[in-house]
Amino acid sequence: MTATVQERKVIQQQFQERMNEDELLNCMRCGFCLPSCPTYIESGLKESHSPRGRIALMKAVVDGLIEPDEDVERSLSLCLGCRACEPVCPSGVKYGHLLEEARDIINQNKKFSAPVKAIRKIVFDGLFPHQDRMRTVTGLLGFYQRSGLQKVVRKVGFMKLFPESLATMERVLPKVPTMKEMKNRPEYLAPEAPKTKRVAFFSGCLMDTMFLETNNATTKLLQIAGCEIVIPKSQACCGALHGHSGEKESAKELAKRNIQAFEDLEVDYIITNAGGCGAFLIEYDHLLKDDPQWRDRAKTFVGKLKDISQILVELEFHKKQAFKLPYQIVTYQDSCHLRNVMKTSSAPRILLQSIEGVDFREMKDADRCCGSAGIYNIVESEMSMQILDYKMKQTKATHADTVVTANPGCLLQMKLGIEREGMSDKVRAVHIVDLLLEAVQKK
Repeated sequence: MTATVQERKVIQQQFQERMNEDELLNCMRCGFCLPSCPTYIESGLKESHSPRGRIALMKAVVDGLIEPDEDVERSLSLCLGCRACEPVCPSGVKYGHLLEEARDIINQNKKFSAPVKAIRKIVFDGLFPHQDRMRTVTGLLGFYQRSGLQKVVRKVGFMKLFPESLATMERVLPKVPTMKEMKNRPEYLAPEAPKTKRVAFFSGCLMDTMFLETNNATTKLLQIAGCEIVIPKSQACCGALHGHSGEKESAKELAKRNIQAFEDLEVDYIITNAGGCGAFLIEYDHLLKDDPQWRDRAKTFVGKLKDISQILVELEFHKKQAFKLPYQIVTYQDSCHLRNVMKTSSAPRILLQSIEGVDFREMKDADRCCGSAGIYNIVESEMSMQILDYKMKQTKATHADTVVTANPGCLLQMKLGIEREGMSDKVRAVHIVDLLLEAVQKK
């Protein structure tokens, strides 16, 4: 971060005003977080790339011992934000909150180049908050896939002009639905069994466009489980991309839109099917804690959130519904945010182990980040691929035919790893709800 002396003073002052010093002091420097941190491990045990080290840097900036220079920014930007350090911390330090606040301060005072500034404005202000525009952009990708243009691009070797990870990512993108399918979305779905609960479904932005089939599988499973479903059209992007990228005010506005969209529906639960979205949604109460008009409404919203796997287990869906698939070895890659923030790790495993024909094998370090982390695999490709290589080593050790995930970013990252390893003819990666619906249909 190239900044003048005066600009660094401003950043330092904001660190002193906005960073939670009690939370910074809660870190005892015990090192329990070190074995859980992928960037610490993959950087060769570099202290500044560990949770403990990053907190020490934040505290040093607050105390005026160091300046918020390029090294501080680099340390914070290299963090995946997986929050695997939080469950193992004996002091219960909310590292994720500290990280997001520090990143927000730096990004709000950072001098971006004109092209980067334009791209950020398009993405954060012009695209993700507007679902109709998300459909349009996704529709263009669908045209690229269906028109034959994709075949031409691959044949002439155009993708070789891009970094290897991006070129490979292009090959593993899901088949995009048509514009008609994306626009024709229901607002209400009746239960297909005796009614058990009335729920609202958070459909998301990417999930309701690029991953539309997974959303459809989610609502179908809820219907079979006896859930009456309402899907408010006024809901918006969860704001996770904004919150993790130093656009905190925009994230707050999206949070308010979502709270307002769901609060008068008279539902038992609000269901999510993407670990990254769910983790950000469930911290709306923290995001809006300083807003007297919204903090109580945020707490009510948060109190109703559940992941799809959790609600299915609570409804004993796996005991009432027969699941069957052809024999296959299945392993599960945790979504970091689903496990570390939403505290959901056993429910997906319970559901997978209930499927007849599934030989479930636990992957070593299944709880370690796969390296996706939103757009991390694009902006920090080298570190992301190092982390993915380790993940694929553990995947191979299970001899799995099917790798199951619970988050779209994780799904694409595991598909990327499978493609990079030349295993695409033997191994597949699927979202858990897609596999469950497949098992229901073949019962």
